[in-house]
Amino acid sequence: MKQLTHDNGRNRWFHALLSTLCLIFCAVARAADPAPLRAGMIGLDTSHVPAFTKIFNNPKATGDLAAIRIVTGYPGGTDIPASRDRVKGFTEQLRGMGIEIVDSIPKLLEKVDVVLLESVDGRIHLQEALPVIKAGKPLFIDKPVAGSLADAIVIYELAKKHNVPCFSSSSLRFAPGIQEILKNEKLGTIEGAATWGSCTYQEGTPDMFFYGIHGIEPLYALMGTGCETVTRIQTKDTDLVSGVWKDGRIGAYRGIRQNMAEFGAVAFGSKRIVQTGREGGYEELCAEVGRFFKTGKPPVRAEETIEIFAFMEAADESKRQGGAPVSLASVLAKARAEAASKH
Repeated sequence: MKQLTHDNGRNRWFHALLSTLCLIFCAVARAADPAPLRAGMIGLDTSHVPAFTKIFNNPKATGDLAAIRIVTGYPGGTDIPASRDRVKGFTEQLRGMGIEIVDSIPKLLEKVDVVLLESVDGRIHLQEALPVIKAGKPLFIDKPVAGSLADAIVIYELAKKHNVPCFSSSSLRFAPGIQEILKNEKLGTIEGAATWGSCTYQEGTPDMFFYGIHGIEPLYALMGTGCETVTRIQTKDTDLVSGVWKDGRIGAYRGIRQNMAEFGAVAFGSKRIVQTGREGGYEELCAEVGRFFKTGKPPVRAEETIEIFAFMEAADESKRQGGAPVSLASVLAKARAEAASKH
């Protein structure tokens, strides 16, 4: 009988220890894998909205894709057909996915930790980003970051002033093919690059801002910053925008409006020439967005994004000047003066 009592006591002690260890393990696991941040979407007028929501809200999402969960959306929208004709449909898609729809940005900000600004019309990005930044909410801005170079400068200056993490990017920067080139040691150093893809325009913004950025962003991923002058040739079906970097390298983008317009890129290396057409999907960009919100560290520097938009603005100016080379310094000086008047 004494032995049985002794065994029962030992078993109770063992189970108590096991329960304590389980509680500790669960606490550590929760600390290592915190609950996802509540995310809100501003501007429900692009196919990115339901696509991103499906990725982030997938019950099987892991790692950086599980860092946020879309919980709220504000429809927004403008009078351009790409917005006006699609905002209702995409809003209803989100509602059908269980996302709460609110009628103002302030109401959205009350319910979220982080924000994805998705409005397809870049001209309203500054006015939509302003309350988010003032509220101190980390912000991802889908392409284009703004409708003008001056507005892009103001957004990043305000984000810096209020110490708000902020970044913008096209999904093509993180395309598998581009990332494979960047990791290809057999290529040597990249001495030049060319990219190509679809290049439709949006009335009211510089020509390259709408679809051209999908090819120009990966061009910068390959070339890095340091472009000094830009020259643009435009015909009915094609744009050819070339830049000369300060070290003498040349990077070019071919924008296609007719015929085959699949994305592609070629890197001219010191040892090899490598071409890619691996476009990928949205998962790569969403993983970067999730990691950004989790760490507060932008994967693309503000200075690089501003230079990309200066490159595209210089392309428009070159067109106005009949294809003459235009310096990025000149368009940046003009834009900074305009940005100063907006503060």
